[in-house]
Amino acid sequence: MESGEAVRHAHITGRELPSEDVVVPEPVAASRPWPVRLLYAIVGLGLFVSALGLMKEGAAALVPTLEGSIFTDSALSTLGLGWLGACLVMSGSPVAASALTLLDGGAITRTQAFTMLTGSRLGAAFVVLVVGVVYSLRRREQGSRRAPVSIGVLSLLMTAVVYVPGAFVGYLLLDRGVFDGVDIGSSPRLASFTDRAFGWLVDLVEGFAPTWSLFPIGVVVLLVGFQAFDRALPVPPSDRLESDGAWFTRKWPMFAVGCLVTLLTLSVSVSLTLLVPLVAKGHLRRANTLPYIAGANITTLADTLVAAILIGNADAVRVVVAVTVVVTAWTLVLL
Repeated sequence: MESGEAVRHAHITGRELPSEDVVVPEPVAASRPWPVRLLYAIVGLGLFVSALGLMKEGAAALVPTLEGSIFTDSALSTLGLGWLGACLVMSGSPVAASALTLLDGGAITRTQAFTMLTGSRLGAAFVVLVVGVVYSLRRREQGSRRAPVSIGVLSLLMTAVVYVPGAFVGYLLLDRGVFDGVDIGSSPRLASFTDRAFGWLVDLVEGFAPTWSLFPIGVVVLLVGFQAFDRALPVPPSDRLESDGAWFTRKWPMFAVGCLVTLLTLSVSVSLTLLVPLVAKGHLRRANTLPYIAGANITTLADTLVAAILIGNADAVRVVVAVTVVVTAWTLVLL
């Protein structure tokens, strides 16, 4: 047990597994004042919009390099590219946004962007498994080592069960033009405001950086932007999960919490990683996390949809809508 932590006994009720009493550490977490969070949110928004602009400009320069290469010669190649990219940057959202900007720049097709986005979701779930393994190495007890690893395995399996069948259906629907009638775009006023507020950073970087470097620079800026968003959002105290009503043992409340937490953190890697210490320290049972994971896999696409709208490419929006519709429908069937 880590120093500086108080302990208490908690009764954890499982939905499928038997109830049990566990010893739960109670770390004291410091929260940031709201002005600091507001500042982080503004910085994160600025970096997010600026990164999309940089990646959009840089994608056009990458077309000759990527066209016909091993990374973009088929839909399976872009699926692997999305998975590998998410593993390398330890997050799926920047890679999903990269797929949309590459589509807008003409480097990949609409169906390839679809599979690359799907691969980024699978890669993000793999990141949770890596985090679980690393976290388990810090635990001394054999039982507590299995818990965080099992969350990573559950996240990876749940994501695969939802996204792999959904990818087949969504690919066919998108290829046959089912979503061609979808037309969602940002208003000219919003586009004008974001250009005036944050476009200067794009112009500044374009002034001294070569065109080919704009895309990787944009990816780095996007990662920093997501970090700023993470600092702007409070992390709910884990002891709130232990209420007399035991709402966290029921399917739909946990599904809703998974949707909400992922919508707030803008990253399924972050929201699912939160489960690792909660299960390892006895706040949650593994069986209770499945609806949470299912909800997280849906709303993780919210920031990608916003990115598609800001890019202003109708096909990019249709790709995200296709993934969202099939994943949501299949998830609800499974639950």
